Amino acid sequence: QQHPLPSSAPRPHRLSAVALPCRRGSNVSLVLDMSSLASVEPIRSVCTPRDITLRYLQTSRRGAKSLELLQEEFSKIPPNMVNPEELDIPGRAFKDRYKTILPNPHSRVCLRRAGSQNEGYINANYIRGYAGRAQEYIATQGPMLNTVADFWQMVWQEGAPLIVMITKLKEGKEKCVHYWPEKEATYGPFTICLRGVSECAEYTVRDLRGQMEGECRPVKHVSFPSWPDQQAPESAKPLLHLVLEVERILQAAGSMGPVVVHCSAGIGRTGCFIATRIGCQQLRAKGEVDILGIVCQLRLDRGGMIQTSEQYQFLHRTLAAYASQFPETTDP
Repeated sequence: QQHPLPSSAPRPHRLSAVALPCRRGSNVSLVLDMSSLASVEPIRSVCTPRDITLRYLQTSRRGAKSLELLQEEFSKIPPNMVNPEELDIPGRAFKDRYKTILPNPHSRVCLRRAGSQNEGYINANYIRGYAGRAQEYIATQGPMLNTVADFWQMVWQEGAPLIVMITKLKEGKEKCVHYWPEKEATYGPFTICLRGVSECAEYTVRDLRGQMEGECRPVKHVSFPSWPDQQAPESAKPLLHLVLEVERILQAAGSMGPVVVHCSAGIGRTGCFIATRIGCQQLRAKGEVDILGIVCQLRLDRGGMIQTSEQYQFLHRTLAAYASQFPETTDP
């Protein structure tokens, strides 16, 4: 599977406006009350780099009415959260970091147990990628002390080439446990070795190797700790740099497995990262981006993805910054 780099040459972009119904994405099956949204006209021109840049980046600086419309649009997206009664799994509650943030049943990852018909539980969902590609990602919560072995089983079972961690271990209280080794450690049946570390100002890349029953597999681990929980960064550049690094890693990886992404709850910062990468791919391929449609698709797979209006606005600013790198073309 090839993963084109964000810096690769995009298609020519044409100046055109997309009406609100088109932005909502006809292929998205999440239920939306179109009648109540008919009066909401967030930002019509989302198809071109220049329009996105001028409208989103400029309005974000001055708190214009457009941001209020984005807030209203975000508030009308159904969260698709899970009722605990939908998950009648013994012992489940002890493996959930937050009792209200649960994996949607239809897309949740089930751990296969050797020699048993019973499946193990982990708070994680398969997430579709660009163009609806199945199981391109796994979104999950930050591992807990009693779920670290489950986490590594999931990474191994799914053949994941990369883990993206978008949280600190603590932000006042615990957000995630230290689930990777300083040198070498054993988690359940898995031995994980640290083979190298590459640090930059924005993120750290660890070269890990997993081993079980004589089989060895490489796994990259990228930690991006500077993004506060339930907030948005001041600048879009670090996130775009992270997306570029992920593209480079995937280009070099031999595995076709999903990218495992987590923050603390596995919905806010995790959702923003996945949405950003999908949006960049959409801009390169089509010259336009349907941000609302992306978020709706993510929430179908895991409820609550993109937690706050602030994160939703940041997603627009980030894709605007990415789109502004492209040359502008006009209709003849």
